[in-house]
Amino acid sequence: METSLFDYPLPAHLIAQVPAARRDESRLLVVDRAGRRIEHRRFSDLGDYLRPGDCLFRNNAAVIPARLHAARPTGGHVECLLLRPAAVAGEWWCLLRPGKKLPVGAIFSAAGQFTATVREKTGDGLARVSFAVDDGSDILAVANRRGEMPLPPYIAGRHTDAERQLDRERYQTVYADRAHQVAAAAPTAGLHFTPELLAQLAAAGVGFADLTLHVGLGTFRPITTENIEAHAIHREVYKLPVAAQCALFAPAQRRVAVGTTAVRAIEDFLTGHAAALEADFLGEAGIFIHPSHAFRGIDALITNFHQPRSTLLCLVAAFLAPGREDGITWLKEIYAEAVIREYRFFSYGDAMLIL
Repeated sequence: METSLFDYPLPAHLIAQVPAARRDESRLLVVDRAGRRIEHRRFSDLGDYLRPGDCLFRNNAAVIPARLHAARPTGGHVECLLLRPAAVAGEWWCLLRPGKKLPVGAIFSAAGQFTATVREKTGDGLARVSFAVDDGSDILAVANRRGEMPLPPYIAGRHTDAERQLDRERYQTVYADRAHQVAAAAPTAGLHFTPELLAQLAAAGVGFADLTLHVGLGTFRPITTENIEAHAIHREVYKLPVAAQCALFAPAQRRVAVGTTAVRAIEDFLTGHAAALEADFLGEAGIFIHPSHAFRGIDALITNFHQPRSTLLCLVAAFLAPGREDGITWLKEIYAEAVIREYRFFSYGDAMLIL
């Protein structure tokens, strides 16, 4: 399919810069695939569309406050974005700015916090960096004390402590597990849930199954090839616990994915497994879900509104018309309606429920 099919017009003012005042006050566009109709609700109304026995599959990965500020010995500013630990203890793969002024062997530091040395650089702009932390802890501890949330590039920079503190609270799901602090970006469909809404759903007989997918920056990378099939999809590590595997194969229930990251993990797992295993499964999702994909493990999807020419938009188009290629036409009609009604788009924006 031509990548240009996944373009759509979006006024800049609809790109959400801050979250809704309350998580579940965001709007919810509900899509009924069988009846081919849509409704406009609030996320707090989600329970009206779920029924006892439904199971919500959630990505419980916690976002690292990964953006650190430091300086070169000359005084020049350095921005260091932690991506993932390297094989050697104390080393991380990072994105550095200004990258060209930080060759292998370069040193940068933050007074009273850490000193860092660039050990390796790759052709795709990554740097392997070793960190010596002043208080003897590790760089993740420094990030949790002093780091900023790695907001996507379409959200304007933050300038005050109050703005940065709001992001620390709201660019994180309420069910994020700090034991799984592995994400470089938030699984944003989950940002709309509140503890009260989760309790309400549980009381109504809705179940929950947690998995962990290490959301990477590849989620923001647009498709630049002429055809989507030529795009080299990013890969993301995930863990699917036994309990989540069993929930996938439980009879007579609807499997509702909270976000595209949960879909990627589940569909990747089900490409190679037809039953639950006896142990937690650790894999690497390299699956590219686009129109004509036949879904194996998802019956409904909660998701945000996605960027043009993105792999996430491809996934949603595929889910609207599983096994066919006409989902993008309908998706663009739905998105056009959302634009007219001034829904808020992208990470801090509103949500869709596709049934």
